[in-house]
Amino acid sequence: MVKRLRKKFVITAMLSLLLIIVVMIGIINAVNLHSMYQDADNLLAILTTNDGRFPGMMNDNFHPPAERFRPDTPFTFDRLNNTRSAEMPYQSRYFVVRFDSTGNITETDLLHIAAITEEDATAFANQIYSSNKEKGMYHSYRYKKAINDDGSCIIVFIDLSSSIFNAFKLLSQSLLVGALALIAMFILVYIFSSQAVAPVVESLEKQKRFITDAGHELKTPLAVISANIDVLELETGKSEWTSSIRNQIKRMNSLVKNLLTLSRMDEERINVVFSDFDLSQTMLETASSFQTVAESKDKKFQVDITEGIHITGDKNAMNQLASLLLDNAIKYSSDKGSIHVTLSRDKNIVFEVSNTCDSIPSGNLDRLFDRFYRADSSRSRETGGYGIGLSVARAIAISHGGNIEAVRDGDKIIRFIVTLPKELPKNKNKG
Repeated sequence: MVKRLRKKFVITAMLSLLLIIVVMIGIINAVNLHSMYQDADNLLAILTTNDGRFPGMMNDNFHPPAERFRPDTPFTFDRLNNTRSAEMPYQSRYFVVRFDSTGNITETDLLHIAAITEEDATAFANQIYSSNKEKGMYHSYRYKKAINDDGSCIIVFIDLSSSIFNAFKLLSQSLLVGALALIAMFILVYIFSSQAVAPVVESLEKQKRFITDAGHELKTPLAVISANIDVLELETGKSEWTSSIRNQIKRMNSLVKNLLTLSRMDEERINVVFSDFDLSQTMLETASSFQTVAESKDKKFQVDITEGIHITGDKNAMNQLASLLLDNAIKYSSDKGSIHVTLSRDKNIVFEVSNTCDSIPSGNLDRLFDRFYRADSSRSRETGGYGIGLSVARAIAISHGGNIEAVRDGDKIIRFIVTLPKELPKNKNKG
């Protein structure tokens, strides 16, 4: 129980952290890409507006005013921004292709780029000129097309290879940092998980101890009451009162048995010795004992059990599992309804009990296996249910390395499907 609780805590914490890190990395890299494209588009807007040149930089002898960068000027954000703006014309790598009104290239300006030839620039420009797009990406170049009033056209390409490389570098670095953060957090969460779940574990241990102690304490008075009823019936004969007391004793014994089973299944270190036995024969014997009860209530009872299925497990527990599911089916099946029991073997061993039902609970049927959960309290009082039988059935299935689920089959049939492995998991005791 403690290990399962710690495992759930660690998994929940790590999944939450993973979600946060993924969102953060995604936002950081998305903002970086958006900023990269926005800066490129701003440069393209400047260049296309000024015929492929930066304002004021109409010749190669242009230099920014020296007084703007005097050594004694205080270092401020404005100075940093001015420096960036002044250096931008020299840091930007771009080329310009001009077309006349007939679509012929009149000029290819490659003065500000070294990684492109005139042939490549011409090929790139012709492709963009013939397309309907005004701006976009072409390989590692961001481009913008501007058409003048006289029908001529200018296309400016900005090289973003360095920015794209830096974007991939940021992505890889952020993923590495995220992975290291996950590993570090996993170690910390695992170390401190025992302290985090300690109050819950303590509460569960007290609850389990109480159930175990109360169960054992209840056995003695129930045995005494049963013996006293035997004596009364010998002296005065049977009556409706003694029969009622016997029925209540039977219910209490069933409740105590189920409570003790739950407590035993929750104990991880319990020394249970499993053995190989004929599961088909066990299930057939259990089903046969319920067939008479079902027929006495005018309910159809059908059994389809494949012979020769063996399993390594606790025979008494498997018998109790089948009894719980069959008792549940008889109690909650519709009047003059039907009950179907099957046992088959394919990839796994599958034991199934289905029954017709007047009202199948809405929502998630997995709640039926919660302890003390009752979908219909009034019906449970009539049938003597405590909402614990299916919890015991799940505990037995899990203790054998399997599981149990409830599914709807239409509007009037509910199926309880137990899936068991052919071979007992290695972490289970064998005998």
